[in-house]
Amino acid sequence: MKKVWTIIDHMINQLMTLLFTKFLHREYTEIQHTSFMQFIKFGIVGLSNTIISYLLYAVVLLLLQKKMLFPKIDYLLAQIVAFVLSVLWSFYWNNRMVFVVEEGRKRSLWKSLLKTYISYSFTGLFLNSILLILWVNILGISEFIAPIINLIVSVPLNFIINKFWAFKTNNS
Repeated sequence: MKKVWTIIDHMINQLMTLLFTKFLHREYTEIQHTSFMQFIKFGIVGLSNTIISYLLYAVVLLLLQKKMLFPKIDYLLAQIVAFVLSVLWSFYWNNRMVFVVEEGRKRSLWKSLLKTYISYSFTGLFLNSILLILWVNILGISEFIAPIINLIVSVPLNFIINKFWAFKTNNS
């Protein structure tokens, strides 16, 4: 897997270097590349998180419906379980693959986990709900398109919150 990432990293570096020099007439620096690759990895984790969240929601909902447990709120319970477990999934992979602690630095895992839940609650529940109301009720955008537009706002914001707050490291 590490070899695959090395090849992808090299290809993206070459492509971005070409784009920067050809169209922006600027140098593509190592710092820019590191941040860009971190964002790409964050996006991959986010995509897997979305898939995991939906699968968990569907499985829990089906189980609750089959057992006829909490029929009036089964979908809400399924959503809660999916949220809690998918954010845990996201935290694990972001900590392991995206926001890796550099040598000589340290981070409190429990603090980072709590901050991750807070950031996902803010962007995933609060901000997305407000934006949905804006897109659908005020601007008249389709309910099916609005969540996709939300991603344009919430993914970069979530990346910034996670990078500079939830997964912030300290010097040893």
